[in-house]
Amino acid sequence: MPNEDKIQAVEEVAELLQRSKGVYLADFTGLDVPAFTELRKKLFAEQVSIRVVKNRLAKLAAEKAGMDGLADSLEGPTGLVCTDDDPIAPAKLLFDFAKTANGKPRVKLGILDGEIFVEAQVEALAQLPSREVLLTQIVTGLQSPISGLVFALSGILQGLLGTLQAIADKKQNEEP
Repeated sequence: MPNEDKIQAVEEVAELLQRSKGVYLADFTGLDVPAFTELRKKLFAEQVSIRVVKNRLAKLAAEKAGMDGLADSLEGPTGLVCTDDDPIAPAKLLFDFAKTANGKPRVKLGILDGEIFVEAQVEALAQLPSREVLLTQIVTGLQSPISGLVFALSGILQGLLGTLQAIADKKQNEEP
């Protein structure tokens, strides 16, 4: 039976789903209150929101937001973990936290920029290095061949200068 609170909740969740770059569905079953509070603090520190919402309302919000792939995974206790920033940060946080909390929470599904990722794919994303590390690796990869070329050319120039110097010394010794 729809009432004003439920309609408002569906509107809020639909808006959250539409604006988020990364949305993860996580099962928090078996996670005690202190551990859940600690997880919330870690997520909040990274500007990641977490919202536990009834599955029926989440299905309506997903339908309203145009996210068709969520409905099948909205079974059992489910929390929506969303971010407007780095879409991979929540996956890293959830999997890192699960390592210390006996595998809880379990990530059911992830949606990044409209593309659906199953649990194994989300885990692979969580193991990627950070954006800064990836950019550093790219710059190093691009810089390496250029540096090699510079060193090779400088070696050739050094050899040429050495040869010219030897010729100049030889001619200077032959003049008298």
